[in-house]
Amino acid sequence: MKTRNFTLTLVSAAVVAALAITPAMAQTSTTTGTSTDTTTSTTTNPESTRLGSEFATFAGSDANAQALVAGLSGGTAVTLDQTTLNPNGTSTTTQVTFQPVTGKMGYGNVKIALSLAEASLANAGITDPTAAEIAAALNGGTLTLADGTAVDLQGVLAARASGEGWGQIANGMGLRLGDVMRSPKAAGVAAGGHADADVDVAGVDFDHGRSTDHPTGLSMDHPTGLSMDHPTGPDEVERPQLPERPQLPQRPDIPSHAGRPGG
Repeated sequence: MKTRNFTLTLVSAAVVAALAITPAMAQTSTTTGTSTDTTTSTTTNPESTRLGSEFATFAGSDANAQALVAGLSGGTAVTLDQTTLNPNGTSTTTQVTFQPVTGKMGYGNVKIALSLAEASLANAGITDPTAAEIAAALNGGTLTLADGTAVDLQGVLAARASGEGWGQIANGMGLRLGDVMRSPKAAGVAAGGHADADVDVAGVDFDHGRSTDHPTGLSMDHPTGLSMDHPTGPDEVERPQLPERPQLPQRPDIPSHAGRPGG
């Protein structure tokens, strides 16, 4: 009996000791958390970057070229910067904003549109275009040269929005689409432009020289955000037609062997 009581006393002492230790352990325990830094990176489309680099000279800067590619591919307003050097040595930067009338286009069609715009300006003798001249080449407008001559540009995008194919647009400029895609400026110069000097343009009128059914949404200060009322259809790049295979000359008739001995 005494042994049983002694055993119960030991058990009770052990339970009391365990309960006394538990709060102490709870007080000294700590929780370690691991924090993970999340870095957000912006992904740039390599095709967009490549096209921007290809047309940087035509657009006047890398920023302008990227704005053209982004606006034409996304169907959003395009804002181009134009920096002019003043006689006193200072410079003035103005902006030209226009809304592409074709809506969204694939990068293949963007390349064709910019190539045709560059060729059309070179065809008019303009090899170093301003922002306003680029906008006119794309959406349509009238260029007034320094000698008073007016050059009407239908506008590559305006023609496309009206339903014309890329080959048809090039033919309307007196160009071959294949030549334009190989070298836009060279194709325009070969069609009648001036390779030795850039033509001086006195002004650009965006109210003429294009179809009024396709508003350009052009602004010299800010984008207008006009909606696209005339979709261009499937975004597919047209392939140039293959030349017809020349006909083979007819084989001459084989002379008969009349008068052969024994005949």
